[in-house]
Amino acid sequence: MTFCLNSIIIKPENDNEVKNAIILLHGYGGDGKDISMLSLNWKRHMPNTIFICPNGHEKCAINPTGYQWFDLTKEDPKYILEQSIIAENVLTQFIEEIKKEFNLSNNQICLSGFSQGCMMSLNVGLTSRDKFSCIVGFSGKIINQEDLKTRIKNNTDILLIHGEADQIVPSTYLLQAKDFFIRNNVKVDTLLIKNCDHHIPIEASSTALNFILKKI
Repeated sequence: MTFCLNSIIIKPENDNEVKNAIILLHGYGGDGKDISMLSLNWKRHMPNTIFICPNGHEKCAINPTGYQWFDLTKEDPKYILEQSIIAENVLTQFIEEIKKEFNLSNNQICLSGFSQGCMMSLNVGLTSRDKFSCIVGFSGKIINQEDLKTRIKNNTDILLIHGEADQIVPSTYLLQAKDFFIRNNVKVDTLLIKNCDHHIPIEASSTALNFILKKI
């Protein structure tokens, strides 16, 4: 089947049955190949998991070799929200295609993402009718709390990980998101990593893996 988003797909080895999926969403200016690096270690512990790493539906405005989920060239919250909802709709269609192709339901799928991909994972994951197995976000934030509050439809468990020294998406967004989810009855675990900037270190990858293994 051809999916609506071009994707890097890492299938289970030895033709193992696909029992669950992890959808990895890259950051602004990245691509599926970038974020697929997470699967190199994770797949050894999840022999029945397929890893799906789509490219964003738009070329990145400031990096034409990469992709974006929504445009960040305008600092207009209304515009950013509108563009992110367009991306949500594309990702929702993509997830439905994945579910049909591999005979999966939401509770067999983990949504994970870095930076802008984290933002999309949170919005798509929590506005779906049915819960996902979990959401794991690295170095991201909630795009618009007032909007998300009105559209939450499930309480999928969440893990948020952030570098304390992040200069791109400051770590204060982790604390804001944690407070938001607690107030909206969504279970959230968090990890703030000292001396870490805007990337995914081994500690973050290992913590995320252990969290996912408890959920799938």
